[in-house]
Amino acid sequence: MNPKDLEKYSSAITLSDMEVFVFPELMYSLVLANIMSPIIWKWREEDCFKKLEGKTSYRKLMRLRQYVMDEFDFNLDLETWGLTTQQAELERFRHVMPPEEISKSNALFGYEGDKYYFDVNIRKHFGLDKYDGDIIPYWKTETVEAMDAFRFKPGYGKAAGECVSLATLYAAAAFIVCGIPLEDIYLILTPLHSQNFIDMNDGILTNNRRLVTKTMWFNGTEISYKAQRALRNEQVTIVAHPSGYIHCLYDEATIAPKRYDHFRTRLGDYLSTEINLTHFASFLRCETGYQKYFQICRDCHGHPQFLKAETLFSYEHGSPYKIGDTTHDKLLAEVHDEDYIRYELPGRVRCDRLHEFLTQQKPDLRTAEGRAALSGFLDGNVPAPKQLVDQLADFLHIQPKLPAHEKHFVERAPIQLSGGQNREEIIAQLQSQRQANPTVDLAFYAFRDMETCDWRPFAKAAVERNPVSLEAAASRSVDEAYRWLQGLEDASIYDGDRLAQPDEVVNYSRGDGLEKAFVLANILRHKDPEQDLTLTADDSCVVLSGARAFDFASTKHLQGVLAFSRDGRIDVTR
Repeated sequence: MNPKDLEKYSSAITLSDMEVFVFPELMYSLVLANIMSPIIWKWREEDCFKKLEGKTSYRKLMRLRQYVMDEFDFNLDLETWGLTTQQAELERFRHVMPPEEISKSNALFGYEGDKYYFDVNIRKHFGLDKYDGDIIPYWKTETVEAMDAFRFKPGYGKAAGECVSLATLYAAAAFIVCGIPLEDIYLILTPLHSQNFIDMNDGILTNNRRLVTKTMWFNGTEISYKAQRALRNEQVTIVAHPSGYIHCLYDEATIAPKRYDHFRTRLGDYLSTEINLTHFASFLRCETGYQKYFQICRDCHGHPQFLKAETLFSYEHGSPYKIGDTTHDKLLAEVHDEDYIRYELPGRVRCDRLHEFLTQQKPDLRTAEGRAALSGFLDGNVPAPKQLVDQLADFLHIQPKLPAHEKHFVERAPIQLSGGQNREEIIAQLQSQRQANPTVDLAFYAFRDMETCDWRPFAKAAVERNPVSLEAAASRSVDEAYRWLQGLEDASIYDGDRLAQPDEVVNYSRGDGLEKAFVLANILRHKDPEQDLTLTADDSCVVLSGARAFDFASTKHLQGVLAFSRDGRIDVTR
């Protein structure tokens, strides 16, 4: 394995934000690793999903949303996976991508998002301002095993993960639990966020733990507004799909061109909607400053009554009914009689007449003529009506900043899995595709399949990118660190012969003896970098040898010898 491949394959182990950005195929590798994991397959046996057998994928997806909401927390603790420096990370990837390109597109290296995204600098927003300007967190994307193991971490009562972890989890679970074809799921990464577009009905976006339908996208609520921020304001850096990926900075793309065209069209349709009173009300719900220029009129026993728009919007709080949709009349019925006025309020637009105008004229706000027509209707009641109309047009029609289509598309064998296959059949099929598709091969490293993978990427990641275990051992002598590790629970978060990284062992206070040996190897490499180390795994017996030997008991049944040289070289004999 040449140095560049070793860097990429070791990145499939640690899966940091930076590593996924530089090696975009890693994103889908993690989806496949989660599909191979037994954890999500067990969800299908839960009563809440068993009851939905024979139901539509959409029904199952809506139940999956509630399951994820119940079982997972969103985690953005900067120090979960420790800290590194900008300089160290930029040097790692200088041979792949120029540092200035990274700085333009990555939140940890100078990128601060669109001016509308945050009104504070990005370091302050994420709490990085308490560190030196060069220090950044290892934002690592967790496997489903690492997400599930947060239950063992102090302060967490359930599973957890950050946005990329949740996106890859949703993609795998939508396939396994809901039966949604992988071909209908597109992963979308921006510098500050990660979400999926599911090509179902009018389209569905995942957003951290939530799902957002097109109706929800345009309802004007605070939750929907937050869900919009990434696609409304940021450059999409990567789109990943079973057919491949496209990256905003790389000239070469592997995603099938027709698939990418289809995605662009479907996402564009999802992000754009018609103008009607329902969507106008959603706009006012979001842009509250304009509510004072509108009024609602209702008939009461043959006489008109009028109501300030802002008063009616206040009744929405705590009510299941909304202005402008099919529940509008029910909301009006909840309003106290004293809030109605018997005369038309001067200087306010009547929403019944606005409804007539929109229904009859159908102005297209994507055109100058349509914007001028609506501005003329509002003029006289709304100060600066053109400004309102421009904001309304922006609310109704979002233009995502997707990677340009002008790429050199390289055809690769697509990843093809069937919803009718069981887990064992899927793993066997992926094994058969490893030679033809690098993403699939990398998936087995993300899966931590130590039986069929080269051990060097795992070992390189273990002793180079696991700062949490080093911090935990900083005040301990070598003997104290050994006794501390031996005192941790003897249980791996990974089944079979798969292995946890050192910081996973430390964060969750548990690990197999072989995993603990890697933790100690990481500690020794940094406490005494001048010594050579040898880690010997012989089924149930593991020995880490350097200036002295340390024994561990293992249930992993793996065999091999790893030699860590003081010059940084790692050799493997199996």
